[in-house]
Amino acid sequence: MAAADLNRNVLEFYGLSTAYPTEWPTDKDNSDASDSEEEQKKQRKIQRRKSRYQALERAVSNRASVVPGSEKSTNGVGNLVQKDEPDPLGSTDSVVRTLKQLGVPVQEDPRLRTKFLLSSTNFSPALFLSQLHSTDDTRSLEIGLDNLSQSIDQKSASLKVLVESNFERFVRAKATIDNVYKEMKYRGAEPPAPTRARAHSRHASRSSFRNSSGGAALGANALASPSPLSPGADSRKKNALVKESDYGVMGIKTPLLDVSAKAEDVWGPALGGREKEENLKTVQTSLERYKDYIEASANIADSIKRKDYETLVEEYARARKFADEARKLLQDLGSTSPSETQTYQVLLAARMWYDIDEQLHAFKRDVWKKLTSLHNVKSETVAGRPQEQHMELIGLLLELGVEDNPIWVWLLSRYDYLKGKITSTADRAKVEIEVLRRRLAHAEKPPAQAVASHLRALGRQSVESKPTGIDSADIIELWEKMMAFMSTLLGAQGVLGEVVEFWQTVESFIDGKAQISLPVGYNGESRDHHRLSQQGTVDLRKGTSELVDMIRQHLLEFFVGAPPEDISLLFSPVPPSPGTPMSASLTPSALRDPRFNFDENHMPPPSPKRGEAYEKFAFWPPNSNSVSGVHYLSKMLALVGSGASEMASIAAVGQNDGKLLELLRTLVGAARERCVTAICAAWNKDAENIKYVEDWQRSREMGDVTRMPESFAAFEGALLSGMQKILYISEAMAKPGAAEIVLPPPTKLLQMVRSQYVTTLYKALSGMVENAERAVKKADDEWTTELDALVKSGDDRASLSVGVNTINAGDRNVRMLLTLSNLQALRSQVVPNLNGQFENAFSVKLTDESKTIRDVLGQIDARLFQSYTRPSIDALRKIIRAGLSDPNWAPAKPTEVKPYVYEALLSLVLVHTQVSTTAPSLTSQVLSYLLEQTSRELLEAFKQRPKYDLGALMQATLDVEFVAQSLSQYTTERASQLQSEIYTMLDNRTDDAARARLQGELPGMRDVLKKLRELSKNEFACFKKPRKSQLERKQTG
Repeated sequence: MAAADLNRNVLEFYGLSTAYPTEWPTDKDNSDASDSEEEQKKQRKIQRRKSRYQALERAVSNRASVVPGSEKSTNGVGNLVQKDEPDPLGSTDSVVRTLKQLGVPVQEDPRLRTKFLLSSTNFSPALFLSQLHSTDDTRSLEIGLDNLSQSIDQKSASLKVLVESNFERFVRAKATIDNVYKEMKYRGAEPPAPTRARAHSRHASRSSFRNSSGGAALGANALASPSPLSPGADSRKKNALVKESDYGVMGIKTPLLDVSAKAEDVWGPALGGREKEENLKTVQTSLERYKDYIEASANIADSIKRKDYETLVEEYARARKFADEARKLLQDLGSTSPSETQTYQVLLAARMWYDIDEQLHAFKRDVWKKLTSLHNVKSETVAGRPQEQHMELIGLLLELGVEDNPIWVWLLSRYDYLKGKITSTADRAKVEIEVLRRRLAHAEKPPAQAVASHLRALGRQSVESKPTGIDSADIIELWEKMMAFMSTLLGAQGVLGEVVEFWQTVESFIDGKAQISLPVGYNGESRDHHRLSQQGTVDLRKGTSELVDMIRQHLLEFFVGAPPEDISLLFSPVPPSPGTPMSASLTPSALRDPRFNFDENHMPPPSPKRGEAYEKFAFWPPNSNSVSGVHYLSKMLALVGSGASEMASIAAVGQNDGKLLELLRTLVGAARERCVTAICAAWNKDAENIKYVEDWQRSREMGDVTRMPESFAAFEGALLSGMQKILYISEAMAKPGAAEIVLPPPTKLLQMVRSQYVTTLYKALSGMVENAERAVKKADDEWTTELDALVKSGDDRASLSVGVNTINAGDRNVRMLLTLSNLQALRSQVVPNLNGQFENAFSVKLTDESKTIRDVLGQIDARLFQSYTRPSIDALRKIIRAGLSDPNWAPAKPTEVKPYVYEALLSLVLVHTQVSTTAPSLTSQVLSYLLEQTSRELLEAFKQRPKYDLGALMQATLDVEFVAQSLSQYTTERASQLQSEIYTMLDNRTDDAARARLQGELPGMRDVLKKLRELSKNEFACFKKPRKSQLERKQTG
């Protein structure tokens, strides 16, 4: 209380608003203390011209208040309101100083100050409590209420005792005052009689003056009686207490003002000049001697304001030196009384240090707050290196001296920040992924043609490039969402990168490398903070392991756990990270995805249970195909493997008997197994739908096949390449120590992929045969419907034809030929390449599987070949048997080939035309086989005759030889063997005479055959072997 009064008296004496002004007050520029004598004389002359009674007026206006500490109003009149007073609730000894610390401008605004002072009539209890006691708890307010009640009771009791003991004096004093007032007002005359009697009131003394000057007592005679200053007025009224006579002082006012002005002119300079001079000299000497003491506080405030921390540290060290000198002075004095100069030095040092300590306390509080909230601020790069702001703040705190270790506080706040960020990032991302997954699950299942269109798009682009169109836009969006989640959690710029950086910082502090550049503070006081305690080191290692384990648990839950059922996190805003201001933490609603805005009454329903394989996986988008799955999961597992290896490289993770390392290995293995299981299920489903990839359009690269082999090769190649990346996680092996975390794939997974690969080949081949053998036209024929849609939309119309030959996809024979050509390409190129890719990728030999696949391909090819040639064989059988059963088949001496032979050959011409224009590579195979079948049918038909005479023998020879010579290009060993069997059979069924005569007829038969071949060369020109020049022109054309 005494210190507060001293502070107020000092401020009042110097006319200052604060004890540490930063600039010279402008109102002091015109003060008497700073003016010269000439200026003072000029000032007095000017004032004298303004008023003859200036001295008296100034004496009256500057009259001190009778209440200590009272202030003056703007017009110079004193009042009873004090400049400051203690808190009536007892919390502080200075209301004004406390409000100033809270930032309330009470010194600049007197009206506002009066609302906080109990002595003022403008006192506002609500404002007083809301500002001065806004942070008080209930207990503090109750204590303040008790203090206020006791104060009121004490004052009331004192006042009561005073009134009771002096009541008779009060009564006599009031009677005397009333009589004197009556005498002065009426000058011995009787006052006018009141209009009505008035009862005695205890409030008469309070209102007597007001009533006498303008109330009812003079109301009736106020207008009738003359003015006291009028010529006819009574001289006794001159000093009457009325407004017209200045309440009785008008008569002496003018002489007093003249006397006061003359006295001021004569004695003013003589009385005040020397005293002022001595005081100013004393003050000047003290200021010059203790200038550094006085300026220290202002310098520190200025350094804080300008953020000049180097100067701040220097000024702080200087202030500490002054304070230590004052303490040492007191210690040296002991019980000896200090001199006036020593006392002044000690008081200045104490005052200086008190103010500096308050400033630094507030400043260090701000630095602590900034230090613990740096985590969300991206470090700026200065001269190619990251600006480590936390090191600067830690160094500043060590320089200024703190009780808590700023290194430990910063590391602990960093740990809390990372812990909150891991939880909020992972939980929010998994819930948003689940919302998108549920939307896809409730959407209509895409038709097989849509799935096939995405699989078909893979064959038109490079597998290594970023695939486009490999799945629907919604599914790709969900894959990208998952990929972003993995990158945020495990990327170098993500959460894991921050955890690794945190451990590197912790390790540097544990090893003592980071503290080398930090200061030790004033006189080495902060040196102890350079060392982390042993328990603190253990806690930091354990905390780092906890952060790694949190990341591991979230990843394991994402890959191994079932889809989350609780998505209530969407109903709350995005949680702020620790240390993040609320204004910066919440994403504006306009920037958020509206699909994640729900209320409790419209929750996204759970995914429907349809027995699909994807229902068990939280990381698999519903209805996603295997191509997009293997593409994104290979990248996600690469991040998992790299992240697990990087987490294992942290020294703190290797503690606890390597338990966490084993958990990281389990994470990689479990995530890999779940990914392989999910992809195999989708792979199997896509293999069933691969038949819809067939669009019956020719491949521009592979000749007389469709685009099916190319698309199938791209599909299987992408799956095998992606599976290799998933099983071995090769992209993560570049990390140091990855071999200890990313183990080789187990045999079970390799066998699963191996089995699935063979199964998909079987299903794909079966689908191709199903496409070929499908009925010629159905109402809802899938590929026909899709083909019609393509033709109607005008997409790729030109690709439906090659040259002038248009593929008639509605013809079953055309589809079978193209499928046979596709199977041939698969058997000769695609499947062997895929087998080689599988063996190279997984370091296994597909010996048994390759043989089985070749056998299956051969069986499928033979079955489809038989299906295609069976109608032609049946037609040939019918034609041959009908021709040979004709009674006129064998004339006495034949001169021509029978019509059935031409008919059979013409049917082969039609087959040749269809095959050569649809699948030219199959022409030789098909016609050779049909020649064999024709020869076999001739043999079987000739066997029906028991005996052949010379005419029949010659006719049979002509027919067989004409067919053999016409189809000589397609003659095979089997066909030649069958022809030999025919001749042998004919020879066995004739007699020796006919046999002997036949030898004589052979030259004539040769001529007949030559003539017949010449006549039919145009009809059967397609069977002739093309010349070399024609082949070259055909190939170049």
